[in-house]
Amino acid sequence: MDLFSIPHLLIVLLVVMVLFGTNRLPEIGAGLGKAIRNFKQASSELDEVDATFKKDEKDITK
Repeated sequence: MDLFSIPHLLIVLLVVMVLFGTNRLPEIGAGLGKAIRNFKQASSELDEVDATFKKDEKDITK
């Protein structure tokens, strides 16, 4: 089952347009973009910290 099919996305977009109006859609899109960008950045930083931790753990066990 396809969770995000085109008809579902169109219905969600229509509901968002009715609730927030067309003038606020760019603001909402920009906010979502910033949130996704920040999440990806935090995720990559967490990966770096994890890699450093594993490296340090290897050095300690030697």
